[in-house]
Amino acid sequence: MSRIRRFGIMFAFACALGGASRAADTEDLDGLRGRVVYLDFWASWCEPCRHSFPWMQRMQQGYEGRGLTIIAVNLDRERADAEAFLRKFKPDFRIRFDPEGKLAERFQVRGMPTSILIDRHGVARFTRVGFRPADEPEYARRIEDLLAEQ
Repeated sequence: MSRIRRFGIMFAFACALGGASRAADTEDLDGLRGRVVYLDFWASWCEPCRHSFPWMQRMQQGYEGRGLTIIAVNLDRERADAEAFLRKFKPDFRIRFDPEGKLAERFQVRGMPTSILIDRHGVARFTRVGFRPADEPEYARRIEDLLAEQ
């Protein structure tokens, strides 16, 4: 992937975090340098998202210390719908809100959930639309592979 594409991905990502409803401070952005980022787009009405959230929680707990950051970007137009979903699942990973879909548009989200795995250098290495519990081991392997890279 070209250097311009890498910069574009991280720039779009940083802009989105900076403009999110839950403000991201410089520590939030600086903390992503050198980390593997699992960027997940979701909505409260998404049935597969009900399965992906517990899995993302396990991944966050298992791999955060090795350099994984999970950021879940909600696309609901009504914030209350997202908040009700979050009260049920109680994630401890980062949540951002994109009710206008600007970040989703930049990342060409075509279905729910859409997940993008970004390596330590800011390169999007894997994109997945949907979530199937049967594929959890494959998803975890991709994370582990990127965590092993320097």
